[in-house]
Amino acid sequence: MIKDKPIFTISLDFELYWGIFDKVPLAERKLYFANTRRVIPEMLTLFKQQQVHVTWATVGMLFAEDWKDWTTTTPFVQPSYHNGRLSAYRLNEEYGHDDSLRYSFFAPALVEQIHQTPYQEMATHTYAHYYCQEVGQTLEQFRHDLQAAQSIATRRGMKLESLVFPRNQFNKDYLRVCHEEGIRAVRSNPVDWFWEHTVEDKLSKRIFRTLDAYLPLSNKTSFPLSSLKLEDGFPLAIPASRFLRPVDGKREVLNKLRLHRILSEMTVAASRKECYHLWWHPHNFGNYPERSMADLRVIINHYNKLQEQYGMQSMSMQEIYEYISYKPVHSF
Repeated sequence: MIKDKPIFTISLDFELYWGIFDKVPLAERKLYFANTRRVIPEMLTLFKQQQVHVTWATVGMLFAEDWKDWTTTTPFVQPSYHNGRLSAYRLNEEYGHDDSLRYSFFAPALVEQIHQTPYQEMATHTYAHYYCQEVGQTLEQFRHDLQAAQSIATRRGMKLESLVFPRNQFNKDYLRVCHEEGIRAVRSNPVDWFWEHTVEDKLSKRIFRTLDAYLPLSNKTSFPLSSLKLEDGFPLAIPASRFLRPVDGKREVLNKLRLHRILSEMTVAASRKECYHLWWHPHNFGNYPERSMADLRVIINHYNKLQEQYGMQSMSMQEIYEYISYKPVHSF
């Protein structure tokens, strides 16, 4: 019987330009990613000081040193999306000739710093920001992607046991492959209709997801650990609670509303002995790094208060899996 207790977990989708290459030209985001690289060590310092356990779901390509190293780590079997623009493998031809741009694609030093920082879990966001619900790709191609992610992590002495699906394209059919390739926990989406089938990305869903960050449109965001079910041959699915939206540089009232919503939801979770799962991309801090870090400190300070008042505990996704799967030995 799983004992419920108040849990605060953070998972981060660490991807740099691999996460938005099909949406935004790189020329428009050079400073954005420079700020991202600068703010990540600040996050790590804060997490270490406050003993906050965080899962860093990292695109495997970020582990590579440069484009030359990248070519030695890419899998032979690659996704055959019908929409070829979704393939990350085409970016070498477009950007590989300019070495000054590699800092938007590769971050081995940051990967190592995350790995060496206490309380941080290195996890995977697939090797090539793989889209599990896009037309054309196959289950076997996904397997090769995960094998490439594990291989490049192993080269650096790391084992990846948690996964976050890129673009939140959670695909139940792919969970058994995840488990077979060493993944023990995955982040699943909230149960609300506007988080279903995110590959469609319909305007109505985007509008509701945005409004829900400021107004109570969704169902209860936290959940008891006892509600998580571990099935043989499948990883543990840990639902997301809330996306920490980027700072709005023009509408301070929205910044306050989104922050108030998160703090209120955290308090509810702590008082009910439930888990609250916050997530964002480190590059979401790229436009306003100082203000974003100030908001993060507010969130972490609130967690500290809930820890004192309700005994709230910080856990990574891997630690939640270990807690759920633990089978104590009874002595008679």
